[in-house]
Amino acid sequence: MKTALQDFITYMSEVKKASVNTIMSYQNDLTKLIRHLADQNITDAGKISETSLNSYILSMEREGMSPATVSRNIASIKAFIFYLIKKGRLHDDPSERMRPPRIERKPPHTLSTDQVNGLLEQPDTDTVKGLRDKAMLELLYATGIRVSELIAIRLEDINLKNRFIKCCNSSKERMIPFGNMAKQALENYFLRARAELVGKFETNVCFTNLSGGSMSRQGFWKIIKSYGKIAGIQDEITPQVLRNSFAIHMIENGADIRCIQELLGHSDVSTTQAYMQTRTRKLREVYMETHPRA
Repeated sequence: MKTALQDFITYMSEVKKASVNTIMSYQNDLTKLIRHLADQNITDAGKISETSLNSYILSMEREGMSPATVSRNIASIKAFIFYLIKKGRLHDDPSERMRPPRIERKPPHTLSTDQVNGLLEQPDTDTVKGLRDKAMLELLYATGIRVSELIAIRLEDINLKNRFIKCCNSSKERMIPFGNMAKQALENYFLRARAELVGKFETNVCFTNLSGGSMSRQGFWKIIKSYGKIAGIQDEITPQVLRNSFAIHMIENGADIRCIQELLGHSDVSTTQAYMQTRTRKLREVYMETHPRA
């Protein structure tokens, strides 16, 4: 079974070109499944049954795992089963009748424009670290890109003259514009900080850690949390919250939903529509508070 899993991971990486995060998710989810099946004395991929899969899902629910986690695991299982059938290791699909639990969509958590402005003013631009952090925060809010995309940006992906970045995610590529504030922050970073941060290292990665090496997602999470605390923001703040804020603020100022979908890199517009629901909810609250006959 472990060999089948490794073959599947290799296939998803080399053939399907799945992202690193997707590969890690498959690896973690399916390793737990295989451990559960082994406890039932099922070690041959060809012996996986509908009953054994259902017992695994039930065990997850008994452990109190969230519907989102269960849904993700079911998606991983279905992808693995499809691969096994494709390779002739299974003839029937034991996952065919598996359905993900209903997930109650929570409105995306966002910051107000005042909170965002307060956050972006926190880095000390008299230091190389502050210049780097200022450029990263400004670019993140200006473009709405994911933190994984931010730390992967290369020098050649940035066009300062025309103010856009090239963002590559798996096999997809998109061009995203940014404004004057982000441009100024990037120029200051390139002129006054990057060379000192990179030092003797030769790298085309735009943003590095203080030692000149690659920055991790966890490293940037710590950066944004620390500035949020300094800015006095009590709400939870993560890179995703800044991405959400980018989308909501664009919509509030008249941006089209399809434009937001393209900028964020969503493959399905239904994902983007969650931001429209937040906007609609806010409009209703304003209406109920202000209309004389509401």
